[in-house]
Amino acid sequence: MNFKSITFFVVFLSCLLVSKAEKVEVVVEGATSIAQTDEDFICVTLDWWPTNKCDYDQCPWGQAGLFNLDLKNKILEKAVKAFHPLRIRVGGSLQDQVVYNVRNNIENCQPFQKQDKGFLFGFSIGCLDMKRWDELNEFFDQTRAKVTFGLNALIGRKESETEKTLWVGDWYSHNARDLMSYTISKGYTIDSYELGNELCGVGVSARIEAKQYAKDMATLKNLVKEMYPNPKTQPKILGPGGFYDKKWFDTFLDASGHDVIDGVTHHIYNLGPGNNPDVVRRVQDPFFLTQIAQTFKDVSNAIVKFAPWSGAWVSESGGAYNSGGQLVSYTFAFGFWYLDQLGMTSVYNHKVYCRQALTGGNYALLNTTTFVPNPDYYGALLWHRVMGSKVLSVTHKGSPYLRVYSHCAKKEPGVSFVFINLSKNTSFEIDLFHDLNLNGGIPNFEFKGHKKREEYHLTPKDGNILSSIVLLNGTPLELSDSLEIPELKPKLVDGLKPISIAAHSIAFVTIRDFNAPACS
Repeated sequence: MNFKSITFFVVFLSCLLVSKAEKVEVVVEGATSIAQTDEDFICVTLDWWPTNKCDYDQCPWGQAGLFNLDLKNKILEKAVKAFHPLRIRVGGSLQDQVVYNVRNNIENCQPFQKQDKGFLFGFSIGCLDMKRWDELNEFFDQTRAKVTFGLNALIGRKESETEKTLWVGDWYSHNARDLMSYTISKGYTIDSYELGNELCGVGVSARIEAKQYAKDMATLKNLVKEMYPNPKTQPKILGPGGFYDKKWFDTFLDASGHDVIDGVTHHIYNLGPGNNPDVVRRVQDPFFLTQIAQTFKDVSNAIVKFAPWSGAWVSESGGAYNSGGQLVSYTFAFGFWYLDQLGMTSVYNHKVYCRQALTGGNYALLNTTTFVPNPDYYGALLWHRVMGSKVLSVTHKGSPYLRVYSHCAKKEPGVSFVFINLSKNTSFEIDLFHDLNLNGGIPNFEFKGHKKREEYHLTPKDGNILSSIVLLNGTPLELSDSLEIPELKPKLVDGLKPISIAAHSIAFVTIRDFNAPACS
């Protein structure tokens, strides 16, 4: 073999090693849907954390907390408006230390102050005055946001003298009543109220027994019925907003009573602490990502058994706790975890998925200082625009590094997919099969579209998954000179060709002539 032949062989072999294409047959069962999300499935949290909330020698919250957030910022406003509407949850760790100064009877009404001891999470009680509440609601109204408000569930209780972290006594609802009364008088719209934050099971800094919590949920339900007598405009009741514990959740749901809870909420931080160097590996590991599926299934099963009139919500999820993964959460790589979470929760019949946070912390959808969208913002926006509420079963026997989820298209007709390629070296060529057999068996036929497909391919700048710049169909997504959110235009592809998914990429694909009966 001469020198040129050796050189050619080495180059050819290197190309194969860098990115090899693998053919995969993806089967969609389009006869019936397997689950259903809310139309406004995507949700984000605005948190209470102050500027001096610090973790691992970082203070990544800046001015992003609810007391400090610049609600007049044009990028922030346009980023929320782009969803038409975006669900916003007002809450977080400090919500159980917020009092509402409705009657102007709280002296020295101030935001949270750093405290060395005697308070949860190292911060004092925070006081929300009605001027700030007015400003927040003006922002919600202007951006057409759908608001979930997290109520203080510890007010009126005291710490147990015998059991550490346990808080006892009935919930004091008077301050919540005052806030609701003021909110109604001003014409502000609240979609739902959630009672408490991470007080279930063993809790985080505090906990409440399951039967007591169920009693308090009934109190909240009765309060909301009284304050909002019209069933058509009555806010939903959500809880308990914490980490799933089977015994606690079963007891809570069983004791809550019929039609009390509209949404059973739980939190997900399955990637470990924010300083964990293993986060970047975990978000690319399909076996690790799949582990959390059992939690989603268990929550859904508990609801079927004890509260079938309600639905499952993830009301807070940031992946890595303590403000997010330091070098990962604001990069392209984090989208692998985030979009896979959206897919899994939808399969397990979750109605809403709330990301921590809109801005603030390392895991924010918008940069905490500039409000410029991070890569996951565009993934969330694309999901909201192309993935409808009906969930379809989709399977394949190819590499586990290819994750696939399918829904009826957001705008009829058709079916939409999200393909997540966790592999650094392998690209995939997808052939679709449509299985209309209700009783199993071989899929009916290979699907070949005659209309052009709408494809949105997301890739990191320079192929670096730790980049905070994302490309859509090869073009960087950047704000315009007038600070407008970039238009997300699909690439139109011949429907007869296989779907190509590049290594380390995410793709949303809508096929308008994929006629699934479930989507009719």
